[in-house]
Amino acid sequence: MTMHTARHSTAPGTVRVPDAVDGVAVLTLDRPPANALSDALVRELTATLNTLAAAPDAPALVLTGAGGRFFCAGGDVKEAVGLDAASMAERMTSFHALLCALEDFPRPLVCAVDGWCVGGGIEMALFTDVVYASREARFVFPEIDHGLLPAAKGVARVRAVLGDRAARRLLLGGEPLDAYAARSIGLVDHVVGRDELLATATEDARRAAAKPPAVFAALKRALHTDIADRPGEQLRATTTDARTVFDDPAARAAREAWND
Repeated sequence: MTMHTARHSTAPGTVRVPDAVDGVAVLTLDRPPANALSDALVRELTATLNTLAAAPDAPALVLTGAGGRFFCAGGDVKEAVGLDAASMAERMTSFHALLCALEDFPRPLVCAVDGWCVGGGIEMALFTDVVYASREARFVFPEIDHGLLPAAKGVARVRAVLGDRAARRLLLGGEPLDAYAARSIGLVDHVVGRDELLATATEDARRAAAKPPAVFAALKRALHTDIADRPGEQLRATTTDARTVFDDPAARAAREAWND
C-alpha cells in the first residue's frame, strides 16, 4: 500500500506523520542530529497531537525518533542557554501542554525508542500506553547536572509509574540506564531487536486500534483522572462514559459478538 507522507515543518524542527495504514500512523521526530526539543518542535508536536485527536477517524499512533542514535535528546539546551527566566517559564508551559496532549490522546499511543532517550524524551515516553525499546536504547535524566529541571507533570508521572525509589534514582542520580535496566523498573515494557522495533510497536498499535474506540478512550480517561477521593465525581464520570459507550456502534458490536 502506498503511503503519502505529510511533513509538518517547524522552525527548525520537523514532525513526520504518514497517512494511517490499518488505523495506525507513525509520528516521527526528525530534527537532526539528536531530535532535541526546540520550542518550535514542542509546539508543533502539541498541535499535531491535538489535530489528530480531534479527527473523527483519529488513528492509533506510534511515536518514534529518526536517525537511530537518539529517540530524543530532551530539551534543546543550546536554545535554552540564552533565555531569561520569564522565557524559560514560557518554554516549560509549552512542554507542559505537550505532556497534556499526550496524556489526553484518546487512541492507542505506542512509543518506540531507539538510541538515547533523554530528559523530556523519557517524560514523553511515560505518557504513552506502551513503551518498546531496542536493545541499544539508553535512558537518562541529566537535568540535575545541567542546571535544568524536568516539568513537574513529568516528575509526577515518573513517580507514579516507577515508584518513589526508582524515581529518586533516575532524577537525583542522573545516571543512565540501559534498556534492560529500564525494563526492570517499569520504564520500558518490551525490549526487542533494533530491526524489529518499529514493526513490533506498529503491530501492537494495530491490535489496540481494532478495539472499540469509545471504550478505549473512556478507560484512558479513567486511568489518568485522579478522582479516587471524590465519589460524586467518580459517579459522574461513570454515568457519562456509560452513556457514550452504550450508544457507540463499535462497542455495541463488540457486546453482541461476545454475547453470541
